[in-house]
Amino acid sequence: MEYKQVILVRDDLKLTSGKMSAQASHASVGAVLQSHKDDLKKWQDQGMKKVILRVKDKEELYAYKQKAEDAGLVVALITDAGHTHLEPGTATCLGIGPDKAEKIDKVTGTLSLIS
Repeated sequence: MEYKQVILVRDDLKLTSGKMSAQASHASVGAVLQSHKDDLKKWQDQGMKKVILRVKDKEELYAYKQKAEDAGLVVALITDAGHTHLEPGTATCLGIGPDKAEKIDKVTGTLSLIS
């Protein structure tokens, strides 16, 4: 059984690569800290696969957050502190999992990779 983690990033914010990397890292760590130790162990043993996907905007980010929660997945919504170019409290990313890849793919399987 393959395990992975998915990070959703808002495309409409046009984050710099550095800002996006920091926000995605926050989402990854935030979700890991909430995850069950058995899921973490399996994920670690498989190389800690992470996939970064784009969502259109805040509304889509929140819609996927709800879908992931409804599917019983761990989620971590990241909001920016506002120290750089975003307003404080701006939702930027969503970490999902780690969990079984097929379970996550049922929620996020139609989204495109960040390129």
